[in-house]
Amino acid sequence: MPHLNIAIDGPAGAGKSTVAKALARRLGILYVDTGAMYRGVAWLALKHGVAVEREDELVELLQRHPLHFERNSDGGLDIYSDGQCINAELRNPQVSALVSQLSVHPRVRGVLTEWQRSFARRHSVVMDGRDVGTVVLPDAQVKVFLTASLEERTRRRAEEFQSKGYEMSLEELRTSIVERDERDSSRDVAPLRPASDAHPIDSTGRTVEDVVREILELVERCR
Repeated sequence: MPHLNIAIDGPAGAGKSTVAKALARRLGILYVDTGAMYRGVAWLALKHGVAVEREDELVELLQRHPLHFERNSDGGLDIYSDGQCINAELRNPQVSALVSQLSVHPRVRGVLTEWQRSFARRHSVVMDGRDVGTVVLPDAQVKVFLTASLEERTRRRAEEFQSKGYEMSLEELRTSIVERDERDSSRDVAPLRPASDAHPIDSTGRTVEDVVREILELVERCR
């Protein structure tokens, strides 16, 4: 199969990761979760007591404790720090609360963007995030901007937290999603917005398979 890069962007809880994983499995290519990389930085900041407002210290932290990635049996990437797989730690509420705060830093974004581009140069990928189609992979053959209603996104995020043993009220989750949408959309560097050539998909009330099928049709058109 020719080299293929697929970019899936959208706000929190839109279903990006679930759809992107399923799509990558169908195509037999690598799944790259850019949000997990930012979560890895947030996890490092929490572990080592670095304030997310301090950009220079975050960059130094990444130099001292660089994240390491290994492809797993599911076709995605396991994230390691100092030899420890930290995947299971990346979705807790404490990490989630810090991600959009540190993602405003240009130098942090620069480090992670280069990691992301290196995977796309070496592999065909399905990559999801918030600036993949606009900044990370502007030449991706297929670009999707995935959305869902606020109510749907809140419900999905609540189910995700509950499945991992974390409890947050729906109102807390709804507020955090609204605040994150605002931060991600209004930041100066790589704000959340659809690429001009992205295909919009609203996943509200739709199955994962239905959304994947629509994206596969886009893939077929570009071949």
